[in-house]
Order: sequence, then structure tokens, then C-alpha cells
Amino acid sequence: MSPKPSPDQQLPEALLDVLIRAGLIAILAISCYLVFRPFLDLMLWSLILAVMLYPLQRRIADRLGHHEGQTASLIVVAGLLILMVPTYLLGTSLVDSAQQVMETVRDGSLNIPPPSESVANWPVIGQPVHDLWQQAASDLSGSIEKYRPQIRELLLGLLTRIAGIGAGFLLFIGALIIAGIMMAFGELGHRSAHRIAARIVGPERGETLVELCTATIRTVAQGVLGIAFIQMLLIGVGFVVMGIPGAGLLALAVLLLGIIQVPATLITVPVIVYVFSSEGASVTTIVFAIYSILAGLVDNVLKPLLLGRGVDVPMPVVLIGALGGMVASGILGLFIGPIVLAVGYRLFWQWVDDQDTANESTEPDGR
Repeated sequence: MSPKPSPDQQLPEALLDVLIRAGLIAILAISCYLVFRPFLDLMLWSLILAVMLYPLQRRIADRLGHHEGQTASLIVVAGLLILMVPTYLLGTSLVDSAQQVMETVRDGSLNIPPPSESVANWPVIGQPVHDLWQQAASDLSGSIEKYRPQIRELLLGLLTRIAGIGAGFLLFIGALIIAGIMMAFGELGHRSAHRIAARIVGPERGETLVELCTATIRTVAQGVLGIAFIQMLLIGVGFVVMGIPGAGLLALAVLLLGIIQVPATLITVPVIVYVFSSEGASVTTIVFAIYSILAGLVDNVLKPLLLGRGVDVPMPVVLIGALGGMVASGILGLFIGPIVLAVGYRLFWQWVDDQDTANESTEPDGR
């Protein structure tokens, strides 16, 4: 009969057993992450869209006899039409305009009006802009040849940015389709989220954290969409009043850029340049330029006002999370950042409250 191991021997063996199991679990978790990492952005976007659109799914499903799959398919098809029709029209318009400009440059019929003398009086940049403008107006082909490297670099950067926007747009379309599948099984997903959260932090806190994450995603999404819509209206009104060709399509482009958190200056600055090149510097064009620049920057003022409303955490927590997350991880961080900070804030204060409750329960009753 083998001797029974002493307690001193049992402890290292038990510790070694725990370490081996923990190591195997860590290897499995890392392997799962490496396999899933190529699809991480897509699935996170799908989850965000599903959480954002699920209230709409419930309202429509109640009117359609609770057919969850049909309702989700209807929302996805409507979303694809809303995204793709304006994008197609805008892309067609941009391609046609680019072809017309290229043909005009090849024919030598592109005429740039000379700058007004008031341009030279602009602060800091007036004289260089006036000289460059004057050179382009008098000898366009020579100016293009002289600045060919800079023009090539600018065009390459612009094409790279457009390619990035296109890739993000395709990712968004794929995420919308997957979000529709998630919404079709929304009740099951909701129960699963509660079970996972309850297993991690307990039943009482789990439900609170799930509701907090859901409210944060919807609040940030509503703020982003609302700000993009307001910015589209402001810039679109200015374009219409100024008589810009294709003002409606340009306003839709501002809306799409606002949704994906790309600065509206990508639209407003070229339009301002077009207005000055076609009409020259005047009071009207200067006022239009100032108005367009301010309208393009209005999102920086509206974000602190609209983000964080309706969430059970202070507004600065959501705002800092949104801005910091966007700086760290782009548009996806705009949603992930507020969730992380809101959950961390809530858990921290629950930890503080638990300690206060424990201290109160151990205090003598004073009698």
C-alpha cells in the first residue's frame, strides 16, 4: 500500500494541476482569438447594428404578426437600398465629372479665371495663393507640369482615402446583413447576453451591465446619426443657396461621411475652391466659405450635447469614451470606448458601494 502524500506534497500537486489547466485554457483562448481576429471588426459592427436596430425590429414585428425573420429581412433590404442608391448616384456623378474634367484638360479648353486683386490681401496665404492662381490662369499646362510630383502625391493620397472609404462601406454592408441574422434571433441573443453577464459578475449586476451596454450603443448611434443629419441640412442649405451643381448629391455625401465619422471638409473644401475659381473673391463667396467651414465643424460642438443622453452614467464618461475610442480605434472605437468606460465606471462605484455597505453592517448599533 502506497503511503498517503502529506499536505505539503498535496499543495504543490494541486497548484501544478491548476496551472496546467489554466495554461491549456489560455492556449485555447489565444488560438480562438487568432482564428476569429480577421472577422472581429465585422462581427463587432454587426453586433452594434443589431443592438441599434432591434427596437425597430420589435415594433415592425409586432405589426407583422411576430415574424422575426421576415422583419429582419425587410430592415436589411431597406437599409441596403438607403445606402446603395445614394452611393451609386454619387459615384456616377463623380465619375462623370472626373471624365469631363479630364477631357477638358486634354482638349486645352479648361480656362481658369484670373484671381481678384483682393486675394493677395488675404492674411498669411494671400500672396502665395494669388501667385499660384495667376500662374495656373496664364499657363495651366506649364503649372501642371511644374507641380506634377505634388499633384501625383495628392491624387495618390486621395485615391488611398477613397479606397479606404470603399472598403469600410463594403464592411458596413456585410455587417448589416449579419446584423439582420442576429436580429432574427434577438430574443435568444438577449437571454444569452444576460446569462453570460450573470456568470461573470453575478445575476443582479449582470442585468444592469447588459442594459447599460445596450443603452450606451443606442445613445451613441442616435447621436452620430442625429449629428450627421443636422450637418447635412446645414451644408446642403448653403450649397442650394449658392447654386452649387449637384447640391443634393453632395449633401447626401456629407450625410454618409458623417455616419462613418469622416470630416465633412472633404466635401466643403473642394466646393469652396470651386466657388472661388468660378466666381472669384467677393463678399458672397467669402461668407459662403466661412459658413461652409463652420457647418463642417459643427459636429465638434454637437457631440458633447447629444452623446451620453439617456445613459445611467455621467455624460462626460460617455463623451470621453467616444472621443478617446475614436482616436484609438477609429469609428469602431466610437462605440467600444463609451461601453468600456461606462462599464468600468459602473463597476468601480458598485465596488465602492459594496465596501460602504460592508462597513455599515459591521458598525455597532450604538446602544
